[in-house]
Amino acid sequence: MQLVTDHHSHIIPGIDDGSRNMEMSLGMIKQLKRQGIERIAATPHFYSHREPGGISAYLDRRNEAYYSLLAQAPAIKDIRIGSEVAIEKGISELDGIEQLAISGTNLILMELPYAPYADWMGEEIYNLYCTYDLMPIIAHLDRYTEWYGKNDIEKVLSLDAVFQFNAEAFDHFETRRFVSKLIKKGISYCFGTDTHNLSDRKPNFDSITRREKPGSGLIEKSDSIMDEFALSEKPLF
Repeated sequence: MQLVTDHHSHIIPGIDDGSRNMEMSLGMIKQLKRQGIERIAATPHFYSHREPGGISAYLDRRNEAYYSLLAQAPAIKDIRIGSEVAIEKGISELDGIEQLAISGTNLILMELPYAPYADWMGEEIYNLYCTYDLMPIIAHLDRYTEWYGKNDIEKVLSLDAVFQFNAEAFDHFETRRFVSKLIKKGISYCFGTDTHNLSDRKPNFDSITRREKPGSGLIEKSDSIMDEFALSEKPLF
């Protein structure tokens, strides 16, 4: 059964700059449900340089908040826990990095720096893929058009990865055209809201659905990513 999936969200309460509390988290999930979402990847930020306790301490905080959210019987039942991992030098060598993959899959959401592209970024992504058999999802590629030139975008697209686009990209002509061109090239892609709250970064998956042409299969292809990279064994979380 195909499930409409939000591959990028910040709905876990009190972990990062996303949802501030449980009430907000439940409200965000209700809005996603009304927009047709049936499966969510909850991906709070992970910045290695901000985690003095390392991945272990981060996971303790993240998982406690995650299970507390599930205990509230949210409107969407299929919520997969993961992380949005900032690409920093040495991130691929960080002990336990594989534990930040989206639960039940070998997908890991990676965020490029908001800086000019450098080859070391691609090397970190490649090392993750080779060392841990993780499939990187490059977060919100549509946001990097102001940082990256055409050659840099081509370097990123040459990586063995899935490319995630934010729903907001469909609200603007230039980014919508950018995304459409890449999809027509046949890249592996998925969609996410990157929702952080109920105000300026509220759930907006309907930005995609109201512009999708009937029968395009655009969302169906995005939804297939979670199942394509599903693990055969029981998820850790």
